[in-house]
Amino acid sequence: MDYAGFWLRFVAWLIDSVIWTIPFCFIIMVMAAAMGVAGAFKNLDSGENPGDVAGALGVSFILMACLVFVAGRWLYYAFMESSAWQGTLGKKALGLYVTDLSGNRVNFARATGRYFGRIVSGLIPLAIAYIMAGFTEKKQALHDMIASCLVLRKL
Repeated sequence: MDYAGFWLRFVAWLIDSVIWTIPFCFIIMVMAAAMGVAGAFKNLDSGENPGDVAGALGVSFILMACLVFVAGRWLYYAFMESSAWQGTLGKKALGLYVTDLSGNRVNFARATGRYFGRIVSGLIPLAIAYIMAGFTEKKQALHDMIASCLVLRKL
């Protein structure tokens, strides 16, 4: 097996981040319009405090944006990595794919575990849990070990 190291995986992540940011920004703009942010200020009563309306809308908007961001990225990574492509668009562009330890395609549950394992990886200072992919025998980051996955290169 030809394992994918840290730098290839990092570039794939950068590509995926750019790809994901475009629809996320569009969704956020649609959400802002749907929530009627501008309209809420136009319809203020004379005695109403604009700060109260802004605060309520702001908190609701931030919570919804966070929900869309987490759910969207989770579904993107989990569906793509458990699909026949076995990887995201960034991984596909670099000839990488995700497997279980036997080289088989991962199912949605394992891909979900791998995605949320990144939360654990992200809690470790200095990105050490990610950098591990450059030094471990099978080029696994911590979230790969948690989900019993490998990231391989197509030859």
